[in-house]
Parts: sequence; C-alpha cells; structure tokens
Amino acid sequence: MENTVIKRVRERLSHAKFGEVFFVSSFPKYDVEYVTKLLAQFEREGLIARIAKGVYVKAKKTRFGVLYPSIYELVAEIAKRDRAKVIPTGATAENRLGFSTQVPMNTCFLTTGSSRKMVLGGRTVTLKHGAPKNFAYKGQLMPELVQALRSIGEKNITEDDERRVRLLLAEAPETETIGQDLLLAPVWMRELIEKAKRSTYEQVD
Repeated sequence: MENTVIKRVRERLSHAKFGEVFFVSSFPKYDVEYVTKLLAQFEREGLIARIAKGVYVKAKKTRFGVLYPSIYELVAEIAKRDRAKVIPTGATAENRLGFSTQVPMNTCFLTTGSSRKMVLGGRTVTLKHGAPKNFAYKGQLMPELVQALRSIGEKNITEDDERRVRLLLAEAPETETIGQDLLLAPVWMRELIEKAKRSTYEQVD
C-alpha cells in the first residue's frame, strides 16, 4: 500500500491540468530529497515529463505525439515560482507578436530576477536582468510591443509591421492604460503606435 506522501503527490499530478509545471518547491510540505526522487519516479512512469533539471510538466499525449507548453508558458511559470516578471525581447518578442514567423532557436527574456541561461525542452532560454523601466508599463501588450519594435528598429519598420501594430491594438486596445504607457515608450514608437491607434479607431467608427 502506498504511503500517504506518495499517494498525495501522485493524486496531485494525476489531477493536474495539461501544461501545468511542477518543481520540487511545488510540494513544500515534504522533504526536498524525497520529492526529488518521487518526481523522477513519476517521470519514469510517464505521469509527468522532465523538461529541465528540477522542472517537470504534465504533457498532453495525442496520437501525433506528446504536446508541451510553449517556451513562453514554461518561462512564465518559472518566473512565477521565482516571484519575478519576464518580458520577451528581441526576436522572441517579434515572433510572439506576429511580426516574424521565424521561431528563434535561442529565446530571450528580460527579467526582474537574476540573469541566467536555461535549457528547456532542448532549447536554450536566456534570461537577462532588465532595467526597472522595462517593467513599469501597466498594460500587457505594451511592454512586449516596445521590445518587438526595438528589435525591428525604427528604420526597418515596413507597412506590414504597421498593419500588425494596428491589428494588435484592435485585439487588445488597453484603453485604460495605453495613454500612460505610451509616455514610457521611445518617441518614434509613441508616434507609430498613436498613428496606428487613430487608424484602428477610425476603422471601428
């Protein structure tokens, strides 16, 4: 008969939603070394999948293979554990917001935590400690949009990029926060976004 700890950990993993991430710290009531061994045991049983040292996920098994959460979702869960914030930057931000279809092999995020590199699901993830101003935005879209536009560069903005900004604003207008957030953006981005915003609202009218 299984002891109480094994039973409780197994039940939690069994009833977890697909995509949920687990760490040893997810079970603070129990001994760290014991939980480490249990998670490794449940991985061997196929109940969870290991995606990095000490990081496990409830993957979804389909007839096409095993589906894992996106790198962004995994990094967000790790950041939550570390009580940190993260923002996609560079090519990662471009891809996440649809400015580029190219998925970067090495994904990069700004973080309020410490800088470090991790390997998640075979892909390298770089966390760079970012300046506080990067995390001062109130909305969810604006900090990522600023990073994506910075990666593209003012002189490289195309009509397609401008259309993409309009679409993003239409999908997430963030009317209560965008006015304040625009004051934090570089002047050229502010002008671009305000132009897109006016065009978006005119189309709605």
